[in-house]
Amino acid sequence: MIHEVDEVLKGLLTGGVLAGTDIEVAFDAPTREWAARRNAPALNAFLYDIREDVKRRERGSLPVHDDRGIVIRRRRPPRWFRLSYLVTAWTKRPQDEHRLLSAALATLLPNELLPPESLPDSLAALGLSVPLTVGGLHTDSRSMSEVWSALGGELKPSLDLVVTVPFPGFPDYDAGPPVTEGAVVRAREIEGPPDDERAHLPRHLTGATPPAQDTREAEEAR
Repeated sequence: MIHEVDEVLKGLLTGGVLAGTDIEVAFDAPTREWAARRNAPALNAFLYDIREDVKRRERGSLPVHDDRGIVIRRRRPPRWFRLSYLVTAWTKRPQDEHRLLSAALATLLPNELLPPESLPDSLAALGLSVPLTVGGLHTDSRSMSEVWSALGGELKPSLDLVVTVPFPGFPDYDAGPPVTEGAVVRAREIEGPPDDERAHLPRHLTGATPPAQDTREAEEAR
């Protein structure tokens, strides 16, 4: 999924305000060695952190439908991961880098929720929109200065871009056959106990007619 998110970001950054330009979009670590090889304007989106968004974790299972809307499989809910990118601009002059960052910001802001139809097939198949946050508050324990220090480079203006992407849950489970009939209630007569057992049952349970003597005694008692 990560390489597919890279392709989505590359399509976004080369479109919008930057459409028709020859700006290169790279995903390399912006080290000093990499910067020394730059001879043309470029935007770099370096993936520096991957971690699960545990607040989005779900339990249970989700139905998978076919073209007719029939449930054919069930799968676990996807796990959501936050992919954090460090977006920087590289030109000969700081003013041009600022213009590039401004153009990138103007291109990304209208796309803070990517619908399924704008995603690659494997992501679109989940039917989920992907949130994209740019320039948000950095709440992780790792600061941007620590990232630059780890890269061995000098601190530069940058955009913190976070894409929260679903990763499919596996495996899928086959669902049972679809129900094609409504509920049916069937009734039948319950056979009584054998005659030898009926003899030991009270008369009001067997339905037998009391003898005439018993009837007379009951009338006299009444």
